[in-house]
Amino acid sequence: MESHNVNNSLNVDMEKDQEKAFDFSKRAQWLRAAVLGANDGLVSTASLMMGVGAVKGDVKTMMLSGFAGLVAGACSMAIGEFVSVYSQYDIEVAQMKRENGGEIEKEKLPSPMQAAAASALAFSVGAIVPLLAAAFVKEYKVRVGVILAAVTLALVMFGWLGAVLGKAPVVKSSARVLIGGWLAMAVTFGLTKLVGSHGM
Repeated sequence: MESHNVNNSLNVDMEKDQEKAFDFSKRAQWLRAAVLGANDGLVSTASLMMGVGAVKGDVKTMMLSGFAGLVAGACSMAIGEFVSVYSQYDIEVAQMKRENGGEIEKEKLPSPMQAAAASALAFSVGAIVPLLAAAFVKEYKVRVGVILAAVTLALVMFGWLGAVLGKAPVVKSSARVLIGGWLAMAVTFGLTKLVGSHGM
């Protein structure tokens, strides 16, 4: 009898440990997705501002292009995430109906609206970095330098966070994110400068 009770206690403890591990895994996935969304916002907005700045370097034009990129990107991310998670929601509802005889456990279902809001917020957090960096600098060359410095610091931080959450090598991950961000800005700047110099 005592042995049976001990086995039951061990089974309960193992189930609790599995639940905790699952919850931690889900939180880590959400956090990693948020970091990646913020990185997308950072790189795309900074690249857009650098590209526009290559042709027209006044602060108003760069700020407007960055703001437009923030709004468009956040909306795009939110809509994409909403559609994706809603598809997952429909699949899980259908599966629950088959397995539970029509009963739906709503607390276990993903929230499309929550996912959309989180995605848009993460993108906006990243996109605001180059905007804030450029907002108060009138001199074009100084403004570009400040944007590059702010974006570089943020890229390293996002790379580090992504590596920690994904349990990847920190230095390699941070370097990949940093080089990728620099490359995106350089290509956008170069191609826009090339097109702009031909009077288009």
